[in-house]
Amino acid sequence: MKKTVATILKQKSEHDRITMLTAYDYSTAKLIDESGIDIILVGDSLGMVMLGYEDTLSVTMNDMIHHTAAVSRGTQNALVVSDMPFMSYQTSVYDAVLNAGRLMKEGRANAVKLEGGLEFAPHVKAITDASIPVMAHIGMTPQSVNKFGGFKVQGQDEKNAAKIIKDARAMQDAGAFAVLMECVPDKLAAYITEILDVPTIGIGAGNGCDGQVLVYQDMLGMYSDFTPKFAKKYAEIGQSMKDAFSSYIDEVKSGNFPESKHSFALKEDIDFNNLDKKSEA
Repeated sequence: MKKTVATILKQKSEHDRITMLTAYDYSTAKLIDESGIDIILVGDSLGMVMLGYEDTLSVTMNDMIHHTAAVSRGTQNALVVSDMPFMSYQTSVYDAVLNAGRLMKEGRANAVKLEGGLEFAPHVKAITDASIPVMAHIGMTPQSVNKFGGFKVQGQDEKNAAKIIKDARAMQDAGAFAVLMECVPDKLAAYITEILDVPTIGIGAGNGCDGQVLVYQDMLGMYSDFTPKFAKKYAEIGQSMKDAFSSYIDEVKSGNFPESKHSFALKEDIDFNNLDKKSEA
C-alpha cells in the first residue's frame, strides 16, 4: 500500500515507529522500497555521497529533480521526500513555492524537505498552502555549515535548546507534516517529540523520536570519507564491493572470465577463413 502523509501521521498516533532511508537512483530505491521502508528521502546529501562535493551547498535544483525522478520511478510504496537544495528557497517565499512545485511536478516527489526554523515559517506555510506537503529539518542543518562553523551538535545549552523548541513549534504551526531533527541531544529530541502533534524523525537525535533516518551509504559501509557518530553500520557492503571488483580484475587478467557459460554459440559451423576471403572479394 502506498504511504502518504496521512499514513505517516497515523503512525505517530499508533506509536508505530517510522523508518526512513536515503536513495538517489532507481535501482537502490527499488531495493529499499521492496524492503518495506516507510519513507525514502532523496537528500541533498547526494552532493557528498554521489557527486563528491565536500558539503551539500553545490547541489542544484536540476541535480535534485534528476535524482528524485529516478527514485520516484523505482518506488511503488514508500513516501518519496525530496530535499530543497541550498538557495532554492532562502531567497524568497515565491522561489520556495516555485521550486517545491518543480520537485513535485518534474521530480514526482510526494513531499519536500526544507532546512531551517522559525525564520522559514512563512515559506513552509506558503508551500503547504499550495498543497505541497513539507517535512521540516531543524537542529544541525547542513546547508548552514558555514554559519555553524562546521557540522556541530545543536541545542546543548539552555539558550539553543529553547531556540530548537521554538523552531519545532513554528514548523508545526506553519503546516509541516513532520519534523526531522539532526544532531540534537536525545533528551531535547524526546521532549520535542512529546509536545508535537506531528511525527519527529531523528538522525543523531536519540531513540525518543517517532522515527529514524540514515544515509544508506553510511549504514552499509559504502562511504569512507567521513562516518558520523550516529551512523550504525548494518553491513560492510563497501568492502564486499571492493572484493568483488578485485576478483573480476583478477579473473579477466588470468583469462578465467568469461567462461563458456557466459558466452554465445554459433547456430551452425562456419569456416571463418573462407568467409573472410569472400568478404574481401
